[in-house]
Amino acid sequence: MQDLAGRLAVVTGGGSGMGRELVRQLVAEGCNVAMCDVSAETMAETQRLCERARAPARVSQHLADVSVEPQVLRFRDEVAREHDTDKLHLLFNNAGIGGGGSLFTNPREQWERTFNICWGGVYFSTRAFLPLLMNAPQAHIVNTSSVNGFWASVGPQLPHTAYSAAKFAVKGFTEALITDLRLNAPHIKCSVVMPGHIGTSILANSRKIQFGARSDDITSEEIAQIRARLSAAGRDLSQVSDADIQKMAVERARRFLEEAPMTAAAAAKVILEGVKANRWRILVGADAHRLDELVRQAPEAAYEEDFFTAFAAEVGWAVTR
Repeated sequence: MQDLAGRLAVVTGGGSGMGRELVRQLVAEGCNVAMCDVSAETMAETQRLCERARAPARVSQHLADVSVEPQVLRFRDEVAREHDTDKLHLLFNNAGIGGGGSLFTNPREQWERTFNICWGGVYFSTRAFLPLLMNAPQAHIVNTSSVNGFWASVGPQLPHTAYSAAKFAVKGFTEALITDLRLNAPHIKCSVVMPGHIGTSILANSRKIQFGARSDDITSEEIAQIRARLSAAGRDLSQVSDADIQKMAVERARRFLEEAPMTAAAAAKVILEGVKANRWRILVGADAHRLDELVRQAPEAAYEEDFFTAFAAEVGWAVTR
């Protein structure tokens, strides 16, 4: 699928980060796009950016929580109606959030919210849009996993269970689809995307979804969870105020966005190049490529502190990302 002009793509999580950049770059190539997100405001900004660039294609916005199947089905029906088609060429299952890192210090609701968006969203969207993909002469499913889909860690002092479990599921599902599609729908291809550290607002956006935050001010519930996590890691917080924890959380989100080794726009370009080349496995970022090599070389050592320390020093990851 070298030429995207005139085709139709669905992008979940199109309001920010890699989703926004995928929408912008697809539209710039003349590909019509239907995006969904839980935020009408961020989607409107994505659309404004496309219009400002005078992109030669149509963009539609749809409010939908991909972890809720009826909302995904409504999204599908809206896409078919508003784009007046029964065919879909590209499905980018990109939406995701963080949170629910620990089975011990995070509530079950937060853990399952993360898992259900990052994995359930991929499953529900693929199921929902499969009939439209089947109707296209060529189609491609692009599922966003993560380096945490082959390495379930972001460091020895930071549990990361919900996100990692979901991203492992996305990776396995996509790899299994290779055979399923070859046998039952050979005109549909698939790719699993595994980014490293990309500069996005996922930390800030995840807080808004998990805690209902409307600003940088963090809730008392979140402060309590941060204290529990840091205490479990051996940190002495006796002299650390709630205001200090607030500053720590805001600064961490800022650094994740602004000091990343790769921008969301650069990541989207790599993804689209991989799709055009029909690569089923798309690693995004030098850190992703290097981590993939290291885990393959020494899988038994992958969760030892020395492994992470050496890798972080080599690629410039902060200890807690």
